[in-house]
Amino acid sequence: MTVLIASLILVTTLATAFISGIFGMAGGLILMGVLTALLPVATAMILHGMIQLCSNGWRAWLIREHISWPIVGRYLIGGVLAIAMLIFVMWRPEKHAVFIMLGLMAFVPWIPKKWFALDVEKPFQAEILGFVAQALNTLAGVVGPVLDIFFVQTEMSRQQIVATKGATQVIAHLTKIIFWSVPVWMAADAELVPPVWLVVLALPTSMFGTWIGGLVLHRMSDISFRDWTKYLLTVIGAVYLLRGFGLM
Repeated sequence: MTVLIASLILVTTLATAFISGIFGMAGGLILMGVLTALLPVATAMILHGMIQLCSNGWRAWLIREHISWPIVGRYLIGGVLAIAMLIFVMWRPEKHAVFIMLGLMAFVPWIPKKWFALDVEKPFQAEILGFVAQALNTLAGVVGPVLDIFFVQTEMSRQQIVATKGATQVIAHLTKIIFWSVPVWMAADAELVPPVWLVVLALPTSMFGTWIGGLVLHRMSDISFRDWTKYLLTVIGAVYLLRGFGLM
């Protein structure tokens, strides 16, 4: 890995952690796209999982008093079922498929919420979210916009949304790391393993960006929080769809 690529990854890690610290998503979507463009898919998935595991865990820890643990526990039930299913899935997407999935996912917040009327606080919906989120996050790399469908109808505050989503994403990214790492270890392909020094530098960078973003979150209104999320994801989605179809 060249110094230029490593530098781009670290700068992107800082910027996207800052964005995620504010919105609870979007940052991971941007980072996944950049890593996929610069690295092999397996390497991008593993590195993204490590960075986002730290970023989401740190974000959730900073505002841990707002985490809804009952929702996290119910999410885990659905997540275990998804993990069991993924054990039997042999397909792993190529670059163009990853970009197309990322692009489509970015437009999810524009789907009228009345079509779904989902609320993660209602019975069985956190379990459904756990299953869907675990599967999509493992194959596409991110699942933030899908999470929003389940949280936007709740009575939770922006701090509760960000903290709870951060806790659920710790589970999701840990699963993704294992899913993509096992074939690399079995093939003994050292070139696909992210350099240890890059991971060591990326983790504190991500934590710092998340901390700064959290300061902005506390100064933002709930209305601005939801509106800015939509428009930011729209731009990201358009770019990724163009990139994905361009690679086909």
